Amino acid sequence: MRRRLRAWILAGAGLLAAGAGPAYGADTPSAGSAAGAVQYAVQDLGTLGGTRSKATAIEGDTVVGSSWTSGDAAEHAFAYDLRGHTMTDLGTLGGSSRAVDIEGDHVVGQSDLSADGPTHGFAYDLRTRRLVDIGTLGGSSSRVTALSGDTVVGTSSLPGDVVTHAFAYSLRTRIMTDLGSLAGPSGVSTATAVSGAIVVGSSSLPDAPPTTTHGFAYNLRTRKTTDLGTLGGISSTASAVSGSTVVGGSRTAANRLTGYAYDLRTGVRTDLGSRFLTAQLISGNTVVGGDGLLSSSFDLTTHASAVIGSGRGVTEVKQISGNVMVGDNFAPNSFAFAARADTGDFTYLASLGGLNSYAEQVNSRGVVAGSAALAAPDPTTANGPFHASVWVPRTAV
Repeated sequence: MRRRLRAWILAGAGLLAAGAGPAYGADTPSAGSAAGAVQYAVQDLGTLGGTRSKATAIEGDTVVGSSWTSGDAAEHAFAYDLRGHTMTDLGTLGGSSRAVDIEGDHVVGQSDLSADGPTHGFAYDLRTRRLVDIGTLGGSSSRVTALSGDTVVGTSSLPGDVVTHAFAYSLRTRIMTDLGSLAGPSGVSTATAVSGAIVVGSSSLPDAPPTTTHGFAYNLRTRKTTDLGTLGGISSTASAVSGSTVVGGSRTAANRLTGYAYDLRTGVRTDLGSRFLTAQLISGNTVVGGDGLLSSSFDLTTHASAVIGSGRGVTEVKQISGNVMVGDNFAPNSFAFAARADTGDFTYLASLGGLNSYAEQVNSRGVVAGSAALAAPDPTTANGPFHASVWVPRTAV
């Protein structure tokens, strides 16, 4: 499963210049979509008794996310069965909890150990209904980023809570592996994504400030770390991986920020250009990313690039799976969308009676998960509470 890289990660790595990314207002989306585009029916997944919920990931017939409980007393992770129309409270490790990803029978996320305590990653088995604290690398906290197969990846503090390292946790052996850093044991690293045996992220460098990073790839089979280098500048990040191809952002020799794709088999690095500065994602040979305003797609085979959507407002792709992309068109209002990289189709996804909606992930059948606003309680507001939602594709017009 994927996990996206936000613009703030780039900023923390010194890649995104302050004030980058112009924004301007987007009106309410126009009714309808391009002729022939898939149409969607929105479904409210409800809550665990509270007023609000949100979905963060979907695989097969299971949607995961978090919801407030009765009386909005606490936030708990949930798993929703689309076949049985049931929402299951996954519990917590003592405080609140939030689900991040799902694959097979396993849900992963993080939970506070108490109301004011540290946060630990967790794994929940949907078959046994058992919640497991995956622990840390010796520090007080850990956070989960993504899941692939039986491998959970994320970031944990080390003893003393001064340094954080990327980790890989095996659901099979229940062993957490410290992936280290390019600067050695005292360096800092984070894991952003995993695909099969390849974990990618960003790491500090020897004799450099912590904010100066290089993207890295760690092979869990060979235990080899590859420094992905840069496009001539001082810093890079790695945000996603598909097969042997890693994507991220890099500074050039002229100190420009650009996107890149790196082939771990050949060592070939492709400059994606200035339209891929943030939120780089990849599926197969298709890369998507944004420049702070518009999102674009890039075909690594043909090197053809295309803008996603109409160019109105700001677009951000949250996930790409095959040729299907989902995300949000916003500034200042947010409207979920589904689009196709192969045909250019772009479809807005309806709310639940309010104005706004957010899309997060799409499964192999094209069902999109996210959250949507209920009808406003009074005419002076645009939205009621947001509920976890799915958008189910209907027959194409």
